Amino acid sequence: MIKAFFKTVFYKPLYNGLIFLIDILPGIDLGVAIILFTILVRLILFPLSRQSVKTQLKMRQIEPLIAASKEKHKNSRDEQARDMLRIYKENDLHPLSGVLLMLIQLPILISLYVVFSGSGLPTVHPELLYSFVKMPENISVIFLGFIDLLKPNFIFAVLAAVTQFLQIRFSMPPPAAKKENATFQEDLARSMNFQMRYFMPILIFIFALRFSAALSLYWIVSNLFTIAQELYLRGKFKSQPK
Repeated sequence: MIKAFFKTVFYKPLYNGLIFLIDILPGIDLGVAIILFTILVRLILFPLSRQSVKTQLKMRQIEPLIAASKEKHKNSRDEQARDMLRIYKENDLHPLSGVLLMLIQLPILISLYVVFSGSGLPTVHPELLYSFVKMPENISVIFLGFIDLLKPNFIFAVLAAVTQFLQIRFSMPPPAAKKENATFQEDLARSMNFQMRYFMPILIFIFALRFSAALSLYWIVSNLFTIAQELYLRGKFKSQPK
């Protein structure tokens, strides 16, 4: 039942969107279609991403207040928790909103992964197409005339890892300096920040070497879009009165 729901609500619409784009733009190869398709999907998700970035920026703004609260109530976890809730409320901040938004986007990202890695392109499955989506006569899988998107590509794997590193660097605050009397939570947060910043790009590189270049291209374009979006929203929110 879950599989059928996932296929109907997420996979089929995205699959049909990609095939529809290839059909209405004759002459473009799969790589160009993936670039355009990724940008369209990210534009649709922009309202969700906007709220997530706004929450992250607000969290950074109140970091001094949070640090002062922890120091003031370091001997009482209950008092510290109540004061943290007060700070969040006064700043109209919902710290879990970023997590919820990420969970909302997760099925979409998984569907895109399935579309690019397991759709069987250039073969089109007519049983998956909606009645208004025509089957393209021919799908070129050679990007820019020489890159086979159905095979892994080392350069694309490197670009996927580099753009992932830059995207994390822009979106995550720098790791806090190591303290001698740091709490377990502080050490855990610092460790998670380090792993996301450096281990995640390495993991993306390894995966990109195993899967098709089409998936790597999607990841590269998505990361670049996220970086541009982050810079735009940062400038917009910082220009607003605090």
